[in-house]
Amino acid sequence: MTFTGADAVRHYEKALEALLFFRSEVVTEAEAAVADSPRSVMGNVLLAYLGLLGTEEKDAAAARKSFEDFRRGVHLSEVTPRERMHVEAASSWLNGDLLGAGRVLGELHVAHPRDALALAVGHQIDFFTGNAVLLRDRIGGALTAWDEDDPHYGLLLGMYAFGLEEAGHYAQAEQAGLSAVERNARDVWGIHAVVHAYEMRGMFADGIRYLDERTADWADGNYLNVHNSWHYALYNLAAGRTDRVLGVYDAVLHHGESAGLAMEMLDAASLLWRLYLAGDGTGPDTGDGTGIAIDAGDRWSALSDAWAARQDGPYYAFNDAHAVMAHVGAGRIAEAESLIRDREAWVRQAGPHTAGQSNLAMTAEVGLPVCRAFAAYGRRRYDDVVALLLPIRHRLHTFGGSHAQRDAVQRTLVEAAVRSGHHDLARTLLSERLSVRPLCPYTWGAQARLADRLGDTAGADAARRRATAQQASVPASAAASVSASASASAEV
Repeated sequence: MTFTGADAVRHYEKALEALLFFRSEVVTEAEAAVADSPRSVMGNVLLAYLGLLGTEEKDAAAARKSFEDFRRGVHLSEVTPRERMHVEAASSWLNGDLLGAGRVLGELHVAHPRDALALAVGHQIDFFTGNAVLLRDRIGGALTAWDEDDPHYGLLLGMYAFGLEEAGHYAQAEQAGLSAVERNARDVWGIHAVVHAYEMRGMFADGIRYLDERTADWADGNYLNVHNSWHYALYNLAAGRTDRVLGVYDAVLHHGESAGLAMEMLDAASLLWRLYLAGDGTGPDTGDGTGIAIDAGDRWSALSDAWAARQDGPYYAFNDAHAVMAHVGAGRIAEAESLIRDREAWVRQAGPHTAGQSNLAMTAEVGLPVCRAFAAYGRRRYDDVVALLLPIRHRLHTFGGSHAQRDAVQRTLVEAAVRSGHHDLARTLLSERLSVRPLCPYTWGAQARLADRLGDTAGADAARRRATAQQASVPASAAASVSASASASAEV
C-alpha cells in the first residue's frame, strides 16, 4: 500500500471490514487512515468510493474535489499497477462514468480476485446500473479463488447470493444467503439477499419469520436497516397487514428524525406508491389486493417536502423517479413536472461536459419516461402511462435498482392498462406475473379488478379468493413482532 504507514493500514483494514458489514464506522476509520497517511493511495481511493456509494450528489462533489487534490500530489508512476486501476476506477465514477468504473474494477478482479474492495464496489455499481448478469458473475468469477476459511468468504457469499437472486436463481440464492449469514450473523447484505429470494417467490410468510428471528442482527447499527425494514413492510403488505406496514413506515422508513438520505427516501416513496396505485390514492382498493382502503394521511406531503428540500440536480435517474413518485402522491403534480422539465433541459443541453456520464443515458432512455408516466398516472391519463411504459418495460433495469424495487413501475403499467381499457394488454401482463410468481396477492387482486371491468363476476370472485387464501396462509404469530422490529429499527 503505497504511501501508507502501519497505523493507516490498520485503519484501512478496519474500514474495509466495516464496509463489508455496512457499519457506520467505515467513514471514521477511512478518514483516520488518510489523516495518518495523507498521501495513502488506497486510503484516498476508499474515501472516494464512500463519497459515491450513497448516490448523494453533494457527497460525490465533495469526494471529487478531495480526490483531485490528492491526485495532484501523487504521480501514477509512483504507485502499483493494482492501485493505479483503483485510482482509474474511482476517477471514472467521480466523473460520472459508472459503467467505465465497473469495467475497470472487473479487469482488476481478474488479476486480483481476492481484492475485497474491488469486488464490493463493483458489486454496488452493478446494482446501481441494474446489471443482473454482472451482479452474479462478477462475484462468481472470483469465488473459487477464495479459501472458504477466509474470514471474508462468507461476506463474498452474501454478495453472490444477491447476484444469484437478481439473475433469477432463487433457490440457489436462498441457500447461498443462508450459508453466508450462518458464517456471519450480522451480514446484513446476506440477510438482504435471502429476503429478496423470498420476495421474488412470494414467500412472504417465510420472509416475515426470517426477519423476525434475526431482528437483533439487522434492525440497528448498520446502513441497511431501513432497506431491510422496507422488505419487512412489503411482506406485511402482501399479507394484508397494512396497519403494520404504516407502523414500520412511521417508525423506520420516514419520520421527523430521518436523515433525508436518498436511498432511504426512495424506499419510503416506493412503499407508499404501492398503497397509492391500486386505489389511485382515494379508491376502495389498496396495493395488497384486499379491498381495504388505506389513507396515507400527511405522509406523502412530508415525504414530498423532504425530496424538495434536497434540491437534487441530475445525478441519478433512479432517485429522480422516486422524487416524482413522492410529489405525485402528495398531489403536487406541478412540482413533479417541474423536476421533469429540469431533467429534459439537462438532456437537451448535453454536450462535451456530460460526455461519458452514465446518468445521461439512464435519464434520457428510461428515467424520463418513468417520471412522465408517474406524473400522467397522477393526472389519471392512463393511456399516456401505457404509451410511456410499455416500450421500456423490458429495459427498466438499465436505470438501476433491483427487481423488487422496479416492481413499483411494473405495477404502475398494470394498473394503467386495467384502468385505460387496454384489457388484452392487462390480461397479458397479469398472466406474465402469475406464471412466474403465482403467490402474489397483489396480482390476484389486480386480476379481480380486471375481471370486474370485463363483467366476469365469477372470475373476479375466484381471483379474490386466491388473494385472500394466500394472505390467510401467514399465521398471525408470524407478524406478531412487527411493532418490536420497527421500534428496534427506530433506535438507529
